[in-house]
Amino acid sequence: MRILLLNPNASPSITDLVAREAAKLARPGTELVPVTGAFGGRYIASRATFAVAGHAALDAWARHADRIDGVLLACFGDPGLAAIKELSPVPVVGLVEASLAATVGRRFSIVTGGALWEAMLRESVTLAGAAGALASIRTVAPTGADIARDPEGSLDLLARACAACATEDGAETVILGGAGLAGLAPRLRPRVPVPLIDGLEAGMAAIQDALVRPRPSAAGAPGIDSVGLSPALAARLAAR
Repeated sequence: MRILLLNPNASPSITDLVAREAAKLARPGTELVPVTGAFGGRYIASRATFAVAGHAALDAWARHADRIDGVLLACFGDPGLAAIKELSPVPVVGLVEASLAATVGRRFSIVTGGALWEAMLRESVTLAGAAGALASIRTVAPTGADIARDPEGSLDLLARACAACATEDGAETVILGGAGLAGLAPRLRPRVPVPLIDGLEAGMAAIQDALVRPRPSAAGAPGIDSVGLSPALAARLAAR
C-alpha cells in the first residue's frame, strides 16, 4: 500500500524528519511517498500560513492522487483535510484527527510549539466535537521549526509543559503535536506521568488501519471551473 505522506510546510527538511520517523512506524507492505508543499510558509505557525497551507496540501494531493492508496496529512492542525477528503477516493487522515480519536474517553491536553497555535487548536478541537474533554492547550515559545533545528534545546521545555498538563490541568493523557516534534515522544514519555500520544504515531496507525478496512465509494464533489490553479488541481476540481 502506498501512503502519500503530505507535508504542507514548505520545508523539505521537515518532510525528511517526518519521513524518517514515519518509516519506523510503517507496517510490512507499506510504502511511503513523502511530498513537500510547493509554496507557502516554511513552517506553519499562524493563521495566514495555515490558510495558504490548505491550498498547498490540496495542490500536492492533486499531483499525486492517481498513484496512492491513502493520504496522511503530516501537519498537526490538518490544513486542507476536509477539502482533500471531499475529493479523494482513498482514505485521508490528519494528525489532529487521529490524535483526538486516540483520546476518546479520557480528558486530554495538547502540547505544541508556537504561541499562535493555542487559539487555532482550540477551534480545531471544538469543530471535532471534543471540547468537553479538553483539559488545556500548552505551547512552548519555540516554533516547531525551531524545535526541529534544536530538539535537545527544547526537550526540557516540552517535558515541563507535558507534565504540567497532568499535574496542574487534570489531563489523563497528553497529545504531543507538530511535524517538527516528530520522534521526540519516546524521549519525553519517561518524564510525563500520564500516557503521551504522539501525533505522527497516531496518524500512521490510523491511516494504516483505514487501508485494511472496507471503504464505501466517495460521492465526490460537483465539477467546478477554476482560474489560476495548477493544472493538476484544476483538473481534479473539474472532474465529475
